[in-house]
Amino acid sequence: MKPLRSLSGLIDFECAARWGSFKLAAQELHKTPAAVSLQVKQLEETVGFPLFVRHPRHIALTAKGQELAISVGRSLGDLRAKVAALQRGDEEAILRISTTHSFAIKWLVPRMPRFTKLHPELDIRIDSNDTPVDLLDDGVDVAIRFGPVKDGDPALLFRERLVPVYSPELLAEGQQALLLSDLARFPLLCERTPEAWLQLLNENKALKGKYDFSRTFSHWGVLAQAAVAGQGVALVPYGIAFEDIASGALRVLNCRSAPYGNGYRFLVNPHKEAMAKVQQFRAWVINEMETMRRTLDGGG
Repeated sequence: MKPLRSLSGLIDFECAARWGSFKLAAQELHKTPAAVSLQVKQLEETVGFPLFVRHPRHIALTAKGQELAISVGRSLGDLRAKVAALQRGDEEAILRISTTHSFAIKWLVPRMPRFTKLHPELDIRIDSNDTPVDLLDDGVDVAIRFGPVKDGDPALLFRERLVPVYSPELLAEGQQALLLSDLARFPLLCERTPEAWLQLLNENKALKGKYDFSRTFSHWGVLAQAAVAGQGVALVPYGIAFEDIASGALRVLNCRSAPYGNGYRFLVNPHKEAMAKVQQFRAWVINEMETMRRTLDGGG
């Protein structure tokens, strides 16, 4: 095999493969289509097999060209990520975390002093948003996201359970705890819709009561905070209410929980997975989640 004449041949090829067009690749690379075509032709001569089938009005990757495009695209992505990190000078020292608003406010931030005490050398930067994250393009190292989960998923951290919680302020004088029969006396706070509440009431054979579902909230964290403020009884993920339950600001109503298919997943930028800061943070989060799971299951 002939040695590669230059990396520009691979760059032009990857760009043309991605766009499916010499013309569009030329616009991205600020070259002429003829220059891109020449680079690709020289690369084909070097590797010894055609990369594109050239039609009068378009080009199409050959089978071998498609395989090479995947490999080259991955390698160039790794190279761009490494250069960007070196340019920032923060690859080892800064840990960028993306997660949802509710999880950041009610679970992650209250615990972060424990992690920073273990790893004071790290500069922690938390970006909270509820939009899908692109680990490659958004400049984050790890993301913790909440949504539907399946057993066996290697990214699964914790399968959530919805629990009904209330402020001790709702207790009548001399009352030790709220009962299911008390729910009709208070607003039942919802995240967007009362569907989860109806499932829980059905599980506990308590659907016949007349209930007030008039107060809804757009985020779990806001919903939990409304319960802390005594606005009613809220049905929230255990993880979101955990700190308030542990502090006594919220109590859990003793009843059967309803089925729930959501949980937390730990996602990693594939270019950062082997880095010490990522491994340290993942191990710490898993340990914190395990502690919370044991509490939920009544083991401590």
